[in-house]
Amino acid sequence: MKKITKLVAAALGALAIFFTTSVKAQTAAQPSAWGFGIGLEAGIPTGNATDISNFEIGGTARLEYNANKMIAIMLTSGYYDMIGKAAPNGVDFPSLGMVPVKVGVKIYVSPGFYIDGEAGAGFDTSYENHTKLIFSPGIGYAGKSWDAGLRYENYSGNNNSFGLVGLRLAYDFGM
Repeated sequence: MKKITKLVAAALGALAIFFTTSVKAQTAAQPSAWGFGIGLEAGIPTGNATDISNFEIGGTARLEYNANKMIAIMLTSGYYDMIGKAAPNGVDFPSLGMVPVKVGVKIYVSPGFYIDGEAGAGFDTSYENHTKLIFSPGIGYAGKSWDAGLRYENYSGNNNSFGLVGLRLAYDFGM
């Protein structure tokens, strides 16, 4: 019985040393101030865009600079496609393509959960090549490598205003 007790005590001691060493090693490492993520987008058009589309799909790349533990600065660009729908007269509307270029801020309100806001320009690639002003508030959750965000995005300019409610699921590669 003494041998088993000594063996269990030695094993527990080894585990304790292993875990305390691991914890110290992880707390000593500093996370990178920069992050880079690729996201898939899906959304529902709003406003005048509902005349030509029922669904939006796209992809974005986002560069983030973590100013501190609570605030990150973002630069986002990519491509959105508001898929054209069939018109009542049987002629399909062409899709509306948009290239957004936005800067913004992400504020963490509790571990992982954030609110964000972005502003920038949207470049129409389908109709009349107009440039739209973009405002985009949102909420989300960012884990170690994944980010899920829900936002409303408004496009205005050239006597037209529309938007979308979108979901972005992204993988962060870190840097």
